[in-house]
Amino acid sequence: MHHRHRRNTLAVVGREAAGTRDQEETLMKIGIIGAGNIGGTLTRRLTALGHEVAVANSRRPETLAALASETGARAVTVSEAPRGADLVVVTIPENRIPDLPPDLFHEAPEDLIVVDTGNYYPRQRDGRIEEIEAGLAESRWVERQLHHPVIKAFNNIYAQHLGGNGRPAGAAGRIALPVAGDDPRAKTVVMDLVNALGFDPVDTGGLDESWRQQPGSPVYTTDKDAEGVTRGLADADRQRAPEWSATSDSPGTFEAPA
Repeated sequence: MHHRHRRNTLAVVGREAAGTRDQEETLMKIGIIGAGNIGGTLTRRLTALGHEVAVANSRRPETLAALASETGARAVTVSEAPRGADLVVVTIPENRIPDLPPDLFHEAPEDLIVVDTGNYYPRQRDGRIEEIEAGLAESRWVERQLHHPVIKAFNNIYAQHLGGNGRPAGAAGRIALPVAGDDPRAKTVVMDLVNALGFDPVDTGGLDESWRQQPGSPVYTTDKDAEGVTRGLADADRQRAPEWSATSDSPGTFEAPA
């Protein structure tokens, strides 16, 4: 993967025990759009690994002062997050994706890696998105809104587990995370990042196969190991279950889905 010579290869010694070794790690400039459960957790974990992180939310950068102070990440606006980045994580509610600036990635290089961590929760939060209800993979829909290719990752694990349950490579019972996308080079970078965070990456296939890791699938929030994730991806049912489908009353809330 070519990153226009912006990445720094440094010896990372004594980083977080989960998933890292005393070896040369490739450090990146990473933008994170969204500072909720997953976004905040990734900000903490990725800065701890030595990556240079810029984090944004839907409000003002000043509202991220505490997170920035805690982690050393830079608080920026949404439009600033992709600038100069090697990789950008988009981790906001599905129904807020269309609210992002339409030119967010207009000036981004073609090889900028964009990771979508999102999930479609029609009955709880997002309401009806017709294309997804008709069978389009959630991340393919996101990709079309962003006008930039995406890799799907980090959508099937609870934030608390992402933050605290990573283990060194080779550890028994190490949790595996599926990664889907069409660009093999970009997917390799994301899978390496998953490993560095303390999880076994499993290749789901192309982005159109990412439905296999969506809510309701065998690998969704089940913390399976690599063998279990591989089996779960194969066993997934393309038919969206009723509890993950919109109704005429959607959306409700997570406490009272509609």
